[in-house]
Amino acid sequence: MSDCATSTVRFETPTPLALEAAFDGGRITSDGGLPWLARADSELGLCEAISEHVPEWRKRRGRHPLSSLVRQRVFQIACGYEDQNDSDTLREDPLLKVVCGSLPESGGDLASQPTISRMENAATIRSCHKIAKVLFELYLSQREKDGAAAAPERVLLDFDSTDDPTHGEQEGSYYHGYYRQHMYHPLLVFDGESGHLITALLRAGNTHASNSCVAILKRIVCALRERWPKVAIEIRADGGFAVPALYDYCEAEGISYTIALITNPRLKQMAQDLLEEATHEYERTAHKARLFGEDLLQGGELGA
Repeated sequence: MSDCATSTVRFETPTPLALEAAFDGGRITSDGGLPWLARADSELGLCEAISEHVPEWRKRRGRHPLSSLVRQRVFQIACGYEDQNDSDTLREDPLLKVVCGSLPESGGDLASQPTISRMENAATIRSCHKIAKVLFELYLSQREKDGAAAAPERVLLDFDSTDDPTHGEQEGSYYHGYYRQHMYHPLLVFDGESGHLITALLRAGNTHASNSCVAILKRIVCALRERWPKVAIEIRADGGFAVPALYDYCEAEGISYTIALITNPRLKQMAQDLLEEATHEYERTAHKARLFGEDLLQGGELGA
């Protein structure tokens, strides 16, 4: 707004501090965190590695390199602009242009929504599998950097399913009764100690929380033991993963597991004493109490 006729407006305040409104700031951005995101990506090499496995759908050389398209999409999502339509406005954002390799003023604008959509639609099962391997290899290399030794003694795998709401007719979007919304239901696996993302699997909205968890776990365990033969593996998950197939695999492979159970009358009965003790503790201190106990439970009692 450098051509605005009003250069400065001064407001009276009850304090000695002057308050002025100026209109000569030029092109500005509200996403000041982008340089830090770009710095992290530069050190990790994530977007560059992903772009190597994004199929090139264009018949001739595109105006925007695949690496720039991937950065634009990833950075937009990281800043809260998950809709592809946001690209039509953000393609001119000066700071987003800089972190995607274009000069803020004289450089060409970034990709518009149709180009971003075509890039995402070009993805195949094969390319998604390769990108998942990129994420996993990145996790392995970063875990070795984080640890004092090259190979960690223990890896804790956190399995989690999460809701990703949808608001249209997206492929794979379904109503989920537990979350009471139309959504995707992705499966995520994190390192429970370092917080690193290990892998992610996009699933349809009506998929059960445990769907594909054993198949994913098998791949992760095989790769971890190949890389770090002596590593101890543990998994942690909520009640959505309390299924026999997961128990059986962990028992067969010597994997320690902590998996929550959906509340039922038998479990409530077993926890009654702890609940009363926690209630008294809360009444005395006004702070929530977390107490632990153990007992034996037969499979037939889960449905009691």
